[in-house]
Amino acid sequence: MAYIPFKLKAVVFDIGGVVVRSPFIAIARYEREHRIPENYLNCSIVARGSEGAWQKFERGELELFPFYEAFSKDLSDTVNGNRWYQDYCKRKGIRCPELPDVLNVDGRELFGMMMRESAHYDPYILQAIRCIRAAGKHKIIALTNNFSRTPITPLPHSELEFLGWQDGAITNRLKALFDDFCDSSTLGTRKPEPRFYLLACERNGIKPDEAVFLDDIKLNLEAAKELGMETIHVPIGGTLAAVKTLEKTLGLDLTGRSPKL
Repeated sequence: MAYIPFKLKAVVFDIGGVVVRSPFIAIARYEREHRIPENYLNCSIVARGSEGAWQKFERGELELFPFYEAFSKDLSDTVNGNRWYQDYCKRKGIRCPELPDVLNVDGRELFGMMMRESAHYDPYILQAIRCIRAAGKHKIIALTNNFSRTPITPLPHSELEFLGWQDGAITNRLKALFDDFCDSSTLGTRKPEPRFYLLACERNGIKPDEAVFLDDIKLNLEAAKELGMETIHVPIGGTLAAVKTLEKTLGLDLTGRSPKL
């Protein structure tokens, strides 16, 4: 369905993998370093479902150190992990490699790698946000599965430094880019749960079909599309192409200048 630009009142951005670098880059690196089959860990995270450690953490139901322990346990479960990965290979039509009998995934090490990777802004998305704000025609909303509810002050400085959280799990610089910052851990719901998208719309006085949503995960986009949102996929390495699509969708120049961080 084609949308008329003037109908759109808001641009909704995912954070990890869109505004900042994808944590999937760190997961892939961890897999290579530990000789784990490609995409094995992500399969385990997703297949664990709503009761997985990652999902609970993003809803603000687990604090950091208990999360480390539960995350390690989830990802070291080869009984379920191997089954889920075999199903993944079958869906993708790819040969299943030799699978591990035993895994000892360090949830803290992996999460730290993910957080440090996510500290880097994408220049094309950053420029697009600045151009949208300068035009003054659309609300700019963040919709992120995140963990800003995690208490920062009780954590030792060494742990904050390890995670790259010296300025907080969500920095003021990042929040300042948006008119509203919808964080799963503070709202108690996460993508792709429809309630999360609807809450973001309600908080900003818009209907779903008045927003365009950018995310790197297709499952999250599918949920948004079912609610009536215009959607744009942002694959790893594809932010410039996504911004060009957004440019056409909004009828604004978002790529006319060299991006600056």
